[in-house]
Amino acid sequence: MMSGAWGTVAALDGEYALIRMDDSGCGRCREPGGCGGSSAASFLCRAPRTFRVPNPEQRVIGERVRVRVAEGAIGHGALHAYALPLLALLIGALAGSTLADEAGAIAGAVAGLLVGWAGLRRAQRRNSDDPRFQPSIKS
Repeated sequence: MMSGAWGTVAALDGEYALIRMDDSGCGRCREPGGCGGSSAASFLCRAPRTFRVPNPEQRVIGERVRVRVAEGAIGHGALHAYALPLLALLIGALAGSTLADEAGAIAGAVAGLLVGWAGLRRAQRRNSDDPRFQPSIKS
């Protein structure tokens, strides 16, 4: 199962296409049971989103395409982007609090956040070449 959204090929970059996405969200926002995320995203960000996607089928500029991502990739990315830094921050704050009260909690929270950020960067580098987490163009 894959999630996807529609976009237009805006430019070509060697083996890649730069896709300007039509709207925010997973593409199911307006369906029954969808999250309605496109409304919230358009409120927060008005700039068009552009993604660099492998282009093995040699799509041309102006062509409308569907960009898909494997079903687990979105949840996996969200877990790393939100849960990892937050969990590291909380663990750091708790550890610092046991060592040096309030000042230790603050220092531990900052240290935990930095560790969480480093973990996020490491996960991003590790998954950047994994085809399971890469978007693809589908007809």
